[in-house]
Amino acid sequence: MVRKRGMMHIPRLLPLALAVASLSAASPALVAQQQNPPQRSQQEQRDIQTLVQLVDAVSTGTQPAPTDIGVSWGSNHFVKSGDGSTYIAFTVAVDAGQLGMPDAAVYLRVVDKSAPAPAPPAEQQQQNNRNRNQQQPPARPIYPIENIYFIDVPAAGTVSRAVVLKPGEYEVFVAVKEPSVAEPARNAPPPKMGLLRQDLSVPDFTQPDLSTSTVIIASAIEPLDMPLTPQQQQENPYTFGTMRVVPDLSLSKSGELQVLFWIYGTQLANGKPDVVIDYNFYQKTAEGEKYFNKTAPQPLNAETLPPQFDVAAGHQLPGSLVVPLQSFPIGEYRLEIVVTDKLSGKMLTQSATFTVEA
Repeated sequence: MVRKRGMMHIPRLLPLALAVASLSAASPALVAQQQNPPQRSQQEQRDIQTLVQLVDAVSTGTQPAPTDIGVSWGSNHFVKSGDGSTYIAFTVAVDAGQLGMPDAAVYLRVVDKSAPAPAPPAEQQQQNNRNRNQQQPPARPIYPIENIYFIDVPAAGTVSRAVVLKPGEYEVFVAVKEPSVAEPARNAPPPKMGLLRQDLSVPDFTQPDLSTSTVIIASAIEPLDMPLTPQQQQENPYTFGTMRVVPDLSLSKSGELQVLFWIYGTQLANGKPDVVIDYNFYQKTAEGEKYFNKTAPQPLNAETLPPQFDVAAGHQLPGSLVVPLQSFPIGEYRLEIVVTDKLSGKMLTQSATFTVEA
């Protein structure tokens, strides 16, 4: 039983062997981004051209961002990738009610802020004219990420994807457009469009300092029989190896709070870390934030980790928690996570918020 200001009994933890193995291979998003682009219809090619030109115009200040379709940034989670870059799963919210049909064209562009700014349109046109005279293709900037998706937007409007980036400062463009039709009706209005700009600061998890990935609050974490195909992975970016995560900050009182993250920069003894994680819960009330409960400390060391745990093999140290919510009063909470590296004496505190609903 859970009691206020007492110690919370946790009936189970996420299997450590599953969490360890799930990030021991190359980044799933990297595989998805490297696949050959499919053949596109003429209507799809027109949509791609329209969206690319739209982002070009908005990014250079020659056109305001359209607002026919509402597009907003939901959330993002940073996780260390197998090659030292950062895997970023993210969610955007599309106002599905402003779409005539569920299907839409979604264009994603990630711009490195440290790269030289693109030339002004007039200057760029002059360069393209020179290239054309020299029988060369038009010059065009190369972006870290550039992709197009033709999807059915769910009724809730949430669309999730992932990218892999090196640490640094970026700007993300997400443009959404109603798809073109082969023969539009006379006097039909132009397809609706919307555009989102979002700054993104990508952390460097290769530094020796104690750090963690973004804490993922989920309603479910499920094992899979086998890894996803590249196409499936692209559509399910919160899948890590054979572990499917369902992020959710609004949790049912009859369900469970599931927490997952990874810890970096710990010292090792005989190839194993010696870490303790404390989880403290605080409830947000009308009088302010109040301590609610905590769990027993979670040790991660040679005795509790799977025998096969090996940093040299690419394994990442996971922190995880599963808490039934029946004893949590309805309301908002903050979970404080304190990671202590006993070998180095370093300590790190992270927080994540969630809501318990009826």
